[in-house]
Amino acid sequence: MTSHPASNLADLLARAAAESPDRIALVEASTGRRVTWTELDAEVSRVAHGLSGMGLVAGYRVVICVTNRVEFVTSYLGALRARMVAVPVNPRSATGELVRMVADCGARVVVADPITVTSVRAAVAGLEDALQRADEELRSRTAVPRIVVASAPTVPGETSYDDLLREGDADIPTPEDAEALAVLLYTSGTSGRPRAAMLSHRALMANVEQAAAVEPAMVTGNDTVLGVLPLFHVYGLNAVLGQVLRQSARLVLVDGFEVEGSLDIIEDEAVTVVPVAPPVFSYWVAVESLRDRLSGVRRVLSGSAPLAPEVVKAFTALSGLEVHQGYGLTEAAPAVTSTLCSRHIKAGSVGAALPGIGIRLVDESGRPPEGADPGEILISGANLFSGYWPDGEDGPDAEGWWPTGDVGFLDADGDLFLVDRLKELVIVSGFNVYPSEVEDVIAEVDGVAEAAVIGTEHAETGEAVVAYVKADPDRALSEQELVEAVRDHCATRLARFKQPTAINVVPELPHTITGKVAKGRLRATERRRALGLLE
Repeated sequence: MTSHPASNLADLLARAAAESPDRIALVEASTGRRVTWTELDAEVSRVAHGLSGMGLVAGYRVVICVTNRVEFVTSYLGALRARMVAVPVNPRSATGELVRMVADCGARVVVADPITVTSVRAAVAGLEDALQRADEELRSRTAVPRIVVASAPTVPGETSYDDLLREGDADIPTPEDAEALAVLLYTSGTSGRPRAAMLSHRALMANVEQAAAVEPAMVTGNDTVLGVLPLFHVYGLNAVLGQVLRQSARLVLVDGFEVEGSLDIIEDEAVTVVPVAPPVFSYWVAVESLRDRLSGVRRVLSGSAPLAPEVVKAFTALSGLEVHQGYGLTEAAPAVTSTLCSRHIKAGSVGAALPGIGIRLVDESGRPPEGADPGEILISGANLFSGYWPDGEDGPDAEGWWPTGDVGFLDADGDLFLVDRLKELVIVSGFNVYPSEVEDVIAEVDGVAEAAVIGTEHAETGEAVVAYVKADPDRALSEQELVEAVRDHCATRLARFKQPTAINVVPELPHTITGKVAKGRLRATERRRALGLLE
């Protein structure tokens, strides 16, 4: 595909519409709806005009709480085309999480669909209720967002998506500033409570171009790409959708993963590129006819979390397809390495750096580690974020390097091997869970005196959340009652992937000499449990 300067992902859409007007851009697997590049470009422009017609201006935040469907893509690209800031969030977020994110980013609009509209309404109502109890200064600077509803009935005060498309011909700003904020993505990062990584147009476009420069190509204009990865996650948003836009490929949107259903879609839509998260492989290796079901696939990509070498080996043996792995982070928009950049695929490696991305390792003193010792991974490149919302805190340093919090080593070929994480981040099916957030929720339960949360290995999700709870001696709850109370409360306050899969009630939690919970001892307990040395 001919390369022309583009400063915005929506520019890539306009280019695709000009060069391939009648080719199919999107397929909605659940409905069979098909949208050409021309139709997609026109609808994105109508969304941009509609948002502007609602009184939004460049820089205003638009929360997108929508599942993998056409309206996610049009809302996202429409916000970018209007130079607004898109804030994709997990459509399965608990109401409390939505309230926090909507309030934190100061959203002016929240886009919802039939699956999310009830939660969105509850979140906006919760924000309104909180503001009524807030001081006047906070009320004066906090907007209550309007709700736009796609494919579901509205209630008074809401705007339907169809009406948004008819909002009018409000001007769309034309200034192009590559450093302008494009997207806020909430992530646990490597420390602290979840916060939003600030991704500029420059960062998004840089990573799209870095990935497009990889040879052999991840995606080409002749490919049909499986869009089962959630679009609110940076992997689906920029590594998948971004490449589809860049290459004018076809994207098949799938909401939710089913073992047989996903394979049916791959066959029915003649999918050639399959980007998936690691848990998918554990399910697919149980399918006897896997080689036949994937016979039309030319490229399998995995990212967002480590993939066990034995799973890769089993999948390749059954399917005849290589799995190309990569390493990335939300803050890198997201791709950093790929085995497509390696001379040879090596077991346990996540590949070499993409063109234009630097990697170096440092020890505890900030110096290069000795010999082949592992060190903390630092990265540089135009794809890096601009720090965390709202003030750019903890972004790249003055020389452009950013510490990932991950530990690894580089071999002589420049291939990266991940070893560990410096912090306590737990990654469940590629999604970040920070233990302190879960601990704070558990501490709200009447009957809990203290809580500690760790991650443990899990065959299907990579890692799982495990909670240790000390009972309040002044509360006469049985162990089972306390476990049920914690589980029920987490179900109402946390997204499913953040909820503990196991809750252990213990008489005391181990502590270090400084008073912190000794989580290393809890992890050792879980390792002994996994080995069958504990009940």
